[in-house]
Amino acid sequence: MSSAPSVLQLTSVCRTFSSTGAVVLSDINLTIGQGEIFGLLGPSGSGKTTLIKLMTGIDQASAGTVEMLHTPLPNRAMMQQFGYMAQADALYSELTAKENMRFFASLYGLKGKQRMRRIEETLAIVDLLDHLHKPIAAYSGGMKRRLSLAIALLHEPSLLILDEPTVGIDPVLRQSIWQELLALRNSGVTIVVTTHVMDEAAHCDRLGLIRQGKLIAVDSPAAIIAATNSTTIEEAFITLGKGDRE
Repeated sequence: MSSAPSVLQLTSVCRTFSSTGAVVLSDINLTIGQGEIFGLLGPSGSGKTTLIKLMTGIDQASAGTVEMLHTPLPNRAMMQQFGYMAQADALYSELTAKENMRFFASLYGLKGKQRMRRIEETLAIVDLLDHLHKPIAAYSGGMKRRLSLAIALLHEPSLLILDEPTVGIDPVLRQSIWQELLALRNSGVTIVVTTHVMDEAAHCDRLGLIRQGKLIAVDSPAAIIAATNSTTIEEAFITLGKGDRE
């Protein structure tokens, strides 16, 4: 990783659910720097979403420390510092897209002309301007994902944390969204994105490959492929995971 300032720092992080005794995350050590796209890649149930919840302060580690901008989490005051897109869409189905956007914009302290400007700008990014006045109940699943991404972008955060943002989105729009994420990265925004789609890995500056709650590799896509004598990230992931079954 470059010498960019640290935005997220996880040290010896573990997450165990006391009710079942299940170990969801084990000994996670990770530093994410300013202005990089960091991808968390792994199958469903590998611990990606739990790790994201720890990074946002929504959940608390059972052991170890999580810091955002050198501030220990969870910390309510840090909620304004990042944009978050959850795996499940937190939208009000009886309201229109515009009404949803106005509500979330007010939570971020956006008002007047600035609020309307940002609503229009972010809806344009996800190609929903023509559906501004449509109730969310009439939205498809893909449209809801796109609106959730627009909401995460509203307050122009310096950190974006996106949990599988392109699920249910068609390939053409997915490509457009990644172009926007790359442009945000180039402007200094830090982006953490989870995915189980292997071809999205190439867009990331670094990847954390996660399996059974453990980071099995953290490096650039090219370095991970080279270190495993593979030709693709998918092949590298399979190679690195073989030790878990031997």
